[in-house]
Amino acid sequence: MQSVPSQAIRPLSLSASLSSSRLPFFSFSLPIFHKFKINPSIYNKSQKVPLFLTLRCCSSGSVTAKPSSEDRRNRDVQEPDEKVVALRRLFSKPGIGIDAYIIPSQDAHQSEFIAECYMRRAYISGFTGSAGTAVVTKDKAALWTDGRYFLQAEKQLSSSWILMHAGSLGVPTTSEWLNDVLSPGGRVGIDPFLFSHDAAKELKEAISKKKLELVYLYDLNLVDDIWKESRPKPSNNPIRVHDMKYAGLDVASKLSSLRAELVGTGASAIVVSMLDEVAWLLNLRGSDVPHSPVMYAYLIVEVDGAKLFVDNSKVTKEVMDHLKNASVELRPYDSILSEIKRLAAQGAQLWLDASSVNAAIVETYKSALDKYRSNHGSKGKIKNKRYDESNGLSEDPSGVYMRSPISLAKALKNPAELEGMQNCHLRDAAALAQFWCWLEEEIHNNVELTEVDVADKLLEFRAKKEGFLDTSFDTISGSGANGAIIHYRAEIGSCSVVDPNKLILLDSGAQYIDGTTDITRTVHFGEPTAREKECFTRVLKGHIALDQAVFPENTPGFVLDAFARSSLWKIGLDYRHGTGHGVGAALNVHEGPQSISYRYGNTTPLQKGMIVSNEPGYYEDHAFGIRIENLLHVQEINTPNRYGGIEYLGFEKLTFFPIQVCY
Repeated sequence: MQSVPSQAIRPLSLSASLSSSRLPFFSFSLPIFHKFKINPSIYNKSQKVPLFLTLRCCSSGSVTAKPSSEDRRNRDVQEPDEKVVALRRLFSKPGIGIDAYIIPSQDAHQSEFIAECYMRRAYISGFTGSAGTAVVTKDKAALWTDGRYFLQAEKQLSSSWILMHAGSLGVPTTSEWLNDVLSPGGRVGIDPFLFSHDAAKELKEAISKKKLELVYLYDLNLVDDIWKESRPKPSNNPIRVHDMKYAGLDVASKLSSLRAELVGTGASAIVVSMLDEVAWLLNLRGSDVPHSPVMYAYLIVEVDGAKLFVDNSKVTKEVMDHLKNASVELRPYDSILSEIKRLAAQGAQLWLDASSVNAAIVETYKSALDKYRSNHGSKGKIKNKRYDESNGLSEDPSGVYMRSPISLAKALKNPAELEGMQNCHLRDAAALAQFWCWLEEEIHNNVELTEVDVADKLLEFRAKKEGFLDTSFDTISGSGANGAIIHYRAEIGSCSVVDPNKLILLDSGAQYIDGTTDITRTVHFGEPTAREKECFTRVLKGHIALDQAVFPENTPGFVLDAFARSSLWKIGLDYRHGTGHGVGAALNVHEGPQSISYRYGNTTPLQKGMIVSNEPGYYEDHAFGIRIENLLHVQEINTPNRYGGIEYLGFEKLTFFPIQVCY
């Protein structure tokens, strides 16, 4: 689509065709698990470690623990926070004895979206964004979040909290701040279930530089202790089987490929803790987490069996039969550590993805291995190390620490998954067409609508479509200045009325039984300003540049990120979020390992079958926001040349809804 900065952006044109050529499905055969061939000793940690725990201050010299200057205003007078005060009282209890406590966003599975009963950071701080870390000391409380949430956090945090703009120049990381505000010998407490092993290890090493001690509190989450009866109950909704016509591959085949990987690495079992990996591998879906069709569970796959750790009350007879057919046994959800100890006591070599498996599991395994070695006289230097290749047991097991192979296998969509994604996007586009026609008519009839009204109406149209299950995230409906809040959530009583003379940004998606959608459109129903027109045009240019990109195989996503930013960069503009994320097939709206981002640490190449978003934007604080997003399927491109004898790749659109016409 052409984009030129001329007189105005017309009201949305729905006359554009919603049809598109069918996706050319690629061939797909076993094995589905691609070997990473990574030496465990040089394993490059994945990007699941939270940004605010890993970013380093860009300035030279010592780090001063202070908020940004703009956050100092209106925060000089601190009011007591009852929840924080109650939390601090627990610091001195017997068996705890800490000087600071860290509350991350994650649950025990490092999920982005989590059940309400695990939203501990939101409860203690009042900040409801999906990404952030709270740290409470005996006399301070600080919260780190990234650029998507700066404006939201400013609104939601009370004066008791210091807002830290993670990644901004001069702003310390959590560990740097703790090193500055705590005295040597101080003790920092965490719930080890809520940190990946890599994140906990990095934190421990960072604070040890100032002689601070990291304390694992296995048996008590301090936030839960003060939340008490008001804490929401966990979901007990039934699990369902994901039909083969949507999954495309049966459980037995997936497990067989995974077990081949186990044998190849000398492991006897793999611990799977990421919820979408468990769901994908077993062809199951749940509804424990808002917007994500997953269930809270762990899975241990051994060379000769598998165990699913889940609340048995969620398991229907159909699911039970499904699991029996795949030789998967059921175990109570909270017995995972007992099973880890049992396996270690047998000398099992466990494959653990330390970037996603929580520290509680890894440390329990290591501790149990120490006992195993002691009982078998394997202390000191290892000699004659030998594996029993039939079961992966070792005279001196130490664990296999590598990235989970399930992540990549899940990202490479098979033909059935791609067909389901295409079909649900067609139905989704029809719902969007109905919605935008309705909204345009209401606006032109001077009907007063709030941002919540708009989001609710869109849900109403989507809910009528076949196979609709849920939204894939909270709809971002932002009029005018609220559009500049990247992950804004409109709420009754505090949201704005949609202004026909301002841009409205609508980022939304849906979970269908056969696929997952995610789309953003920015629309103006009146006459945009010259500034808005120029910014919109440059964002659209970037969107088109990425959409039409052709690149050699083995190209990581960060190489393409500049395509989407180039037009903005030419006039000194940018945006504070990645350009593209992976999307699951009837699974999480955000999935790895692929991404398109300025964060160049993710070297995962884009491959045929992957799905990514294309969503450049621009946000002018307190004025307006612009984002344009489609989902794309990576496919092979038939180029006239093949330099180096390799394949060249490009994108095919999955999103069928038009972008507002510019002229």
